[in-house]
Amino acid sequence: MHKNERLHFNPRFLLLFVVILLLTSCFKTTPEPLLPGVALGSGEPVSGQGEGSRIAMIQGAAHLSPMRGQTVADVGGVVTVVKSDGFWFQSLKADKNPATSEGIFVFTDWVPSVKVGDAVNVSGRVEEIRPGGNTANLSRTQIMDAEITVLSSGNPLPVPVIIGADGRMPPTEVIDDDSNGILSKNRQFDPESDGLDFYESLEGMLVQVNRAVVVGPTNPYKEIVVLGDLGAHASLRTPRGGIVIRENDFNPERIILDDLLVALPFVKVGDMAAGPVIGVVDYDYGNFKLLVIQTPQFVDGGLARERADTESDPGYLRIASYNVENLSASQPQRISTLAEQIVNHMGSPDIIGLQEIMDNDGEQGNETASADQTYRAIIDGIEARGGPEYAYVNIDPIQDVEGGIPLGNIRVGFLYRLDRGLQLAPAPHGDARTAVEIRKRDGKPELTLNPGRIDPAHPAFFGSRRSLVVAFLYQGRPLFVVNNHFVSKGVDQPLFGEFQPPFLESEAQRIRQAEVVHDFVADILKIDPQSRVVVLGDLNDFQFSPPLAVLEGRILSNLIKTLPAGEQYTYVYEGNSQAMDHLLVSNALFEDLVAMDVIHLNAEFDYTVQFSDHDIPIATFDLD
Repeated sequence: MHKNERLHFNPRFLLLFVVILLLTSCFKTTPEPLLPGVALGSGEPVSGQGEGSRIAMIQGAAHLSPMRGQTVADVGGVVTVVKSDGFWFQSLKADKNPATSEGIFVFTDWVPSVKVGDAVNVSGRVEEIRPGGNTANLSRTQIMDAEITVLSSGNPLPVPVIIGADGRMPPTEVIDDDSNGILSKNRQFDPESDGLDFYESLEGMLVQVNRAVVVGPTNPYKEIVVLGDLGAHASLRTPRGGIVIRENDFNPERIILDDLLVALPFVKVGDMAAGPVIGVVDYDYGNFKLLVIQTPQFVDGGLARERADTESDPGYLRIASYNVENLSASQPQRISTLAEQIVNHMGSPDIIGLQEIMDNDGEQGNETASADQTYRAIIDGIEARGGPEYAYVNIDPIQDVEGGIPLGNIRVGFLYRLDRGLQLAPAPHGDARTAVEIRKRDGKPELTLNPGRIDPAHPAFFGSRRSLVVAFLYQGRPLFVVNNHFVSKGVDQPLFGEFQPPFLESEAQRIRQAEVVHDFVADILKIDPQSRVVVLGDLNDFQFSPPLAVLEGRILSNLIKTLPAGEQYTYVYEGNSQAMDHLLVSNALFEDLVAMDVIHLNAEFDYTVQFSDHDIPIATFDLD
């Protein structure tokens, strides 16, 4: 029929139609609610009045909506949060199942006309979308192509669900223990035991965190990570207020506060919220996040930067490792800060292994890959602050082949004190391409190049920094120190991602790098098992990880493990305190260990006042 044609009814037919309609209404039954087991993608509208298809039914007790791809109608609730391209709303009447969320996001693609407190009916298509652009991320359930009817305004909002005491307690150890990914047919949805499921069961809902304490300082994305109830129910805490990861515990109780809706303050570890923190649970960039709806105030927890204990015997030798985060001579203020830290906080260690020294001109790319001015500026800055005279050890890398900031040519290198009897063992200076070798002379190992690079052409170092070895002479005996900066974890899947356990794509390369360095050290010890060897650096992995196990083997001891469990960290990532910087030593040197410490200067403080995002492990040895 053409759209302009009209229908003409006989009046008798019209009267008959009205009678049939009245009789039908007398026998009308209430439709059964749509259960989670309906067929996917049918596209059939779900009709109803008032709340119609309840939000809990759309969300389901699962990570993926049982109604995705379907059209829903008259989904009722009250608007809780509005943002530039949509809004969250929440059921007026909750079901009795805590595993099913009562909140959901409505995507409008423009600034919505609704206001917080509006009671609405929403019709549209249910979809799962992956925010953050990573296929390993979880999805967010939302309603799209929405038609929205405002029923009333100024309604009270649902009472936020408390995460913690007097509410719902988050799991404190297991993120996910099904070990087969969220799409597995055999996977159980268990919000009480799995952190992944716990936060999914709150997706889109208003929640509240009481007595929040900071375990992850304000980061460059303006996020803050907290624990509820001052961390009273959390796993292993650090003495300084953070929370430490362990081999089977990556702390699902952490809550990430996000600044998408309101500004967040600059805070450090140990600072405490002055009142409840309220927001809506969302997912983005590999994490569940709490989008805070009112800027919280924090009370200063009093955390201070540490100073090393330098009251030691003059015969002691102190060795440190420090990732100085893309440092160059073009940054005089940062070099001044580093010099101050070395003198006044680190106590001027005898040997400092540095990572991420850049070209003199930083990332400008106007000069060759030289860092002599950078080292010279650091040394001059130390002396200007009353510190001792240092010398440096360096091999400039090949241009743009070792990772890091483009044109920056980050590398590893050393500073060593000239007033402590340290000197380089005689050998030709190595270059970027030539591999150092070990030879035997008078029953002792020595390097063919000093300094030298360890197998720089090995595929394990593709796109990554090459390891640098130096042979120092101290008290007439050689001391071999290997400086490393293993490939980063940046490509690994997120902890709170779709695939469980996460696939650690970068780990295989770190294992190969660890094998190369381990075998090099093993060759030294084959010649003389009593050789003094230190392997240090930013190894980009944990003390319990496979790469570190390979590196240690049976020939090295990781000194981070000598610390109490709560102190085994040099880095804070997404609120997790963790060890990324390490000092490993041979058996002979382990016997000479006097003290091991980590000087906390950076990682626990907000990014605007950090010199680096790493802290500094320092070991003291009695080599008399």
